[in-house]
Amino acid sequence: MIRKILVANRGEIAVRIIRSCRESGIKSVAIYSQPDRTSMHVRYADEAWPVGPGPSGQSYLNIPKILETAKQSGADAIHPGYGFLSENSDFAHQVREAGLIFIGPEAEAINAMGDKMRARALMIKAGVPVVPGSGKLTNDDSKNLKIATDIGFPVMIKASAGGGGKGMRLVEKPEELNSSIRRAKSEALNAFGDDSVYMEKYLKSPHHIEVQILGDTHGNIVHLFERECSVQRRHQKIVEETPSPFIPEKIRKKMTDRAIAAAASVNYTGAGTVEFLVDADMNFYFLEMNTRLQVEHPITERTTGIDLVKAQIKIANGEPLPWKQKDIGKSGHAIECRIYAEDPERNFMPGAGTVLHITEPLGLGVRTDGYIYEGYEITVYYDPLISKLIVWAQNREEAVQRMKRALYEYKITGVKTNIQFLERIMNTPDFVQGKYDTHFIANNEEFLMKGEDCKYTCEDLAMIMAYVEHQSHVDKRLRFNNVQSSKSNWKEYGRLHHFNPF
Repeated sequence: MIRKILVANRGEIAVRIIRSCRESGIKSVAIYSQPDRTSMHVRYADEAWPVGPGPSGQSYLNIPKILETAKQSGADAIHPGYGFLSENSDFAHQVREAGLIFIGPEAEAINAMGDKMRARALMIKAGVPVVPGSGKLTNDDSKNLKIATDIGFPVMIKASAGGGGKGMRLVEKPEELNSSIRRAKSEALNAFGDDSVYMEKYLKSPHHIEVQILGDTHGNIVHLFERECSVQRRHQKIVEETPSPFIPEKIRKKMTDRAIAAAASVNYTGAGTVEFLVDADMNFYFLEMNTRLQVEHPITERTTGIDLVKAQIKIANGEPLPWKQKDIGKSGHAIECRIYAEDPERNFMPGAGTVLHITEPLGLGVRTDGYIYEGYEITVYYDPLISKLIVWAQNREEAVQRMKRALYEYKITGVKTNIQFLERIMNTPDFVQGKYDTHFIANNEEFLMKGEDCKYTCEDLAMIMAYVEHQSHVDKRLRFNNVQSSKSNWKEYGRLHHFNPF
């Protein structure tokens, strides 16, 4: 039985995993890089161990150090979260070789779904529809042109080992093909160490729909319905919702059945997501499988009532799933917005700085998964995602209104965020009506990128002034008491008693 879990991650997902550990009576071990020594996940875990300096390659991607820390801390298992090492089959293999439990699928399943061309072949064999495409492209320009002509322009060049938009090129004309392939191969090599690329038919105005699945070690696989993930910028999701306002029940049933078939084809265990592209005629095609927990998993938790992290832990413990498919239902509508420390008016440039003030929204049906606090310093080392805002309501119209209210209440000063950009998304007619696809941002760019509303700017200024006035009173009291600096007591206590693993 798992009694202590090392969380091989940071930020909001580390905090979220630790919460489920605590509710399950399982001890948690946080790891942290030098810049993250005062991060919320370090403060919240039962133990916290340093693993290296700021660059992730020397800390959160340092497999030998993480395994050494797991052994020294007495952890039974490792949860990788998402990002970093979560889909690294070598890491999963080494964890198990070290006699520890990897809370995720087998390395073989990660490998099978991590290679996009291999995954396509597996899906075709399993009867899952795939986008018309090619195998691995060579450097033969004439052959590549023939393949593209047979598929039909426009086509999309994709990295076989890719993800997150890296190594992707849209090619609309034959004369652009060869140069696009070379650029995609170069980017794929730099990003993944593998320049293998393939070609797919480009679907115009598609929807990005994913199906959440759970599989146990006893051969049982269930789905937890779908999520609509079509609000994207540069192939990165910004807003997700469930159920999809686009997919009718008949197509939902077909997609979820095919998602289970996809997972069964690799004997999948744990939590995973099968992703599809759906065209305007309701034809759906396999896109990829994410062999890990997804950023947007909370909206599925909210509509099904199932804690996905707890389910992952129980599966890793060898327990059978406690539900049959008929036992899993969904209730209401949930929406998630990703809060980033970035500046939309400067081409969404990630920002660093100290959080001066934060007010998180509260009330019925509102959940925030974050890790920052007042006085926390956001660094340039990691992904700018700082929080996820999740709302639930009995129907979609109410959920959209609740998200508008929650975003209005969400106030962060000291660093730039995309909160007001998200507010504008919620007020865009296409989104309000549920009539959008993956081109939503481009189609509504003028409305979404308009200048800041004065009422919000003035409100934020008022909060900053109130904070400054409050701080001046604090400083006066400190000087009166002959105190030289306004140190945080909990941080000082933590450095002495909590962060030191020895």
